[in-house]
Amino acid sequence: MMEDEEFEFAEDLEAILHLTPEVQLAIEQVFPSQDPLDRADFNAVEYINTLFPTEQSLANIDDVVNKIRLKIRRLDDNIRTVVRGQTNVGQDGRQALEEAQIAIQQLFGKIKDIKDKAEKSEQMVKEITRDIKQLDHAKRHLTTSITTLNHLHMLAGGVDSLEAMTRKRQYGEVANLLQGVVNVLEHFHKYMGIPQIRQLSERVKAAQSELGTQILADFEEAFPSQGSKVAWLDKIDRRYAWIKRQLLDYEEKYGRMFPEEWCMTERIAVEFCHITRVELAKVMRTRAKEIEVKLLLFAIQRTTNFEGLLSKRFTGCTLTDKKAESPLDSTNPFLEDEPGEDLGTEKDEDLTKPRKPKAPDNPFHGIISKCFEPHLYVYIESQDKNLGELIDRFVADFRTQGPPKSGTEEGGAVLPSCADLFVYYKKCMVQCSQLSTGEPMIALTTIFQKFLREYAWKILSGNLPKSSSNTGGLTISSLLKEKEGSEAAKFTVDELCLICSILSTAEYCLATTQQLEEKLKEKVDKCDLKQYSAAGSGSGCSL
Repeated sequence: MMEDEEFEFAEDLEAILHLTPEVQLAIEQVFPSQDPLDRADFNAVEYINTLFPTEQSLANIDDVVNKIRLKIRRLDDNIRTVVRGQTNVGQDGRQALEEAQIAIQQLFGKIKDIKDKAEKSEQMVKEITRDIKQLDHAKRHLTTSITTLNHLHMLAGGVDSLEAMTRKRQYGEVANLLQGVVNVLEHFHKYMGIPQIRQLSERVKAAQSELGTQILADFEEAFPSQGSKVAWLDKIDRRYAWIKRQLLDYEEKYGRMFPEEWCMTERIAVEFCHITRVELAKVMRTRAKEIEVKLLLFAIQRTTNFEGLLSKRFTGCTLTDKKAESPLDSTNPFLEDEPGEDLGTEKDEDLTKPRKPKAPDNPFHGIISKCFEPHLYVYIESQDKNLGELIDRFVADFRTQGPPKSGTEEGGAVLPSCADLFVYYKKCMVQCSQLSTGEPMIALTTIFQKFLREYAWKILSGNLPKSSSNTGGLTISSLLKEKEGSEAAKFTVDELCLICSILSTAEYCLATTQQLEEKLKEKVDKCDLKQYSAAGSGSGCSL
């Protein structure tokens, strides 16, 4: 009866229980089994055929049935045990669920407490952080305040010391202190709205202004003014000696007070030169009638010597004015030879050879001596007189000594007076060119041109031998014309010697003056040269 009920239950269970392929696969993976009865696609017919493949095997049917029944009983026991166990598990599960709910409630309460404590801790941290930030700001402000107070203390003390040292003229200490005070004052630029700070800044500016005024007054007092009075040209040496002493005294006493790159010694010397030029020009205009040639040349020589001394001592870096007043051209043709050389001994070809200039480049040239240029007319007039006297002396000597004789060294050679004339002219041009290459040199050249013509007529043409065949008088042009027969003039040997000397001298004068004229055109100032050319003047003479 029990077995029938079990079979019915199994059939009902099989009819109700239909597992999905996925569930079935999961069961197979969890409980793997090789038993055909555990297969999802179990086929009873195939299973029976497997157990009883032949008729003879039916003899064991009772044993097989008993095994199956035993297996069924075991399964029933297992199921019964499981079902009973599931009943107890449900009760235990409900109890565990209740206990879990209680534990969850307790855990929720603890989490809430922790959250509340975390919020309180966060609030506490914020408060602590806020206090720390405030302390940091307070510390920074306190440090800044202390630093500012220290600077203020230094500034106030420095200003007091600066004013006291200024009154005592302690310039050495003031130099270091003033820079420190100015540096400290830079930290208070943003506090200038505070009256006390602004007052300290104004005191510093007042001290600086007072120092400037006071130092200038001290320097003016330190340099004696006795030597600044204008003296006449004969005392010009004392003027230059005075400035030399003052410059040496300045370098010894005050040279270290100023930076080297300021070139203070040179600036003082340049300012002295400017003042001297203005004052000399003024006094020479006032006493123009008292200027003599020797005195003028003496002043020019001493002045150019002083300018040369300046060029050796200083570089000229402080000269800001253009060099229109200065720089003697280093290629001046009249400085190529030393004065006094015998020009008559030079060969004609030597005059065409270029020579190295001997005049050095002097940035201070003319810085004082330019004031003498308007008074060079005195020198020009003196040379006009001297050249006239020189020509008269040449004429008198020619008459006294007579013409050069044949058979002597002078026979047929250039007349010695010609060389003396050019040497003297060269000396004059050297003196003139030391000061100006403009109008004074042109004027001197024009004067020489005049006396060169006089030399040509009085010494050369005027002393040509007389010829009886030429009633109009013998001239150099007539000598150069070829004549035949009775027209040819008859001269003695001495007369021929004289004619040869005159022709040689004329040729030499012509060649030399033409060469000098070319050099003058190259070296004389262009504006003066235009005026000279417009006048139609040439240095050459008509012979």
